[in-house]
Amino acid sequence: MRPRYAARLALLGALVLAPLAIAEAGTVRGKVMNGTSGKAAAGIELILIQLQGGMQEVAHAKSGAEGEFTFDHPGLGAQPMLVRAVYHGVNFNHAVPPGTTTAQVDIYEPSKDAKTINVPSHVVIFQPNGETLNVGEEYQIENKSQPPVAYFRSDGTFDFALPEKGQLQQVAAAGPAGMPVVQVPINKKNNHYSVAFAFRPGDNSVRYSYELPYPGNTATVKIPTIYPGGRLVVVAPPSVQISGDGLTPGGQEQGMNLYGRQDVPAGTIVAVSVSGTAPAPADANAGAEQGPQGRDAQQGGGEGSGAGIQQVPGRLDVLKWPLIAGFVCIFALVAILLARKPVVAVAGPAAVAEDVPAAKQKKPKSKAPSAPSAPVVPTNGAASLAEVDAAIGTSLDGLKERLFRLELRRQAGTISEDEYAQERARAEKVLRDLVRG
Repeated sequence: MRPRYAARLALLGALVLAPLAIAEAGTVRGKVMNGTSGKAAAGIELILIQLQGGMQEVAHAKSGAEGEFTFDHPGLGAQPMLVRAVYHGVNFNHAVPPGTTTAQVDIYEPSKDAKTINVPSHVVIFQPNGETLNVGEEYQIENKSQPPVAYFRSDGTFDFALPEKGQLQQVAAAGPAGMPVVQVPINKKNNHYSVAFAFRPGDNSVRYSYELPYPGNTATVKIPTIYPGGRLVVVAPPSVQISGDGLTPGGQEQGMNLYGRQDVPAGTIVAVSVSGTAPAPADANAGAEQGPQGRDAQQGGGEGSGAGIQQVPGRLDVLKWPLIAGFVCIFALVAILLARKPVVAVAGPAAVAEDVPAAKQKKPKSKAPSAPSAPVVPTNGAASLAEVDAAIGTSLDGLKERLFRLELRRQAGTISEDEYAQERARAEKVLRDLVRG
């Protein structure tokens, strides 16, 4: 076996076997660090939370003199867990995905100064559902404090308001790690709410969903803005017509049309006219396939197409750890089968671009999602191991991206179960083609 393939196989094998070993041991060891002082934090109350079944507390501990702690539980390694540190009445959460043996939980000194955070973007998603209009809103929240502190107020650290007749469904907030945690909203009357969430240094987000009446497949939604200077992005299926105060078209992303408005002042009511029905399943699938072309056209427009989706944060991040765990197992199996095959020469493969998750960066740039590369074609010339390695790597990366986006579309309800099954079957066929070469 070639050295490079042996190294890759060993790495992927370790990734696959690690969760099995941890599932048996059920142990995680970690350390609590005070991010404001940069020192280890002793005597901090810690809670191990099981995410499956509704945020159940399953174990408690306290950090030692050097901030160290240990948790033993059968769920560790077998399912996503959460370690929560409680400091000055503020909860600081750290995700423990399957396969994790160590964890560093960062806590920060709390601050009540509202200037600790700013809100650079606000995304609104419309999805008709018969006589109801489902609406999702998401805010990106930045904390650039120096020295780093956490912004927290028990009476509410983030305020938001719903349009008239809006019925709130759910609210979640996520810290820099990107794991959404469901929040209990504080009702401040007249469709105004708040959440008491500690915004840590870095990129945070708040997302919530609500329902509005949608008689006759038309509505005018008056979106209130509370924070100044943010960029508003409106997202809707192609079958839905959108117009509104200062909104300009911004291309298409994953089969959804985009509209944007820059620098919306605080206290502004943005009236958005919505009409149309939910797309037919076939139309939704076709729109998703046209998504990359829409993004390419948008990128080609330069500054003139500034109303694009460059700032749209990632959604449904709660799926990330279960999906990643499954993908690791799939790709490890592929790597084993590929490693057993004789190395063939390939014509130089084209480079494949990868999306960077928007929720992980301050200034994301939208790129076309990676499509699985064509199967490796034998030639008479000799190719370098680097070319073979690149061909395999880009194929797997493209397939991973395709599967991940497919799962997101299914959870968002923009694809029917029949279409999901068809797309999944196509992806599995690509996987079999990669194995056969």
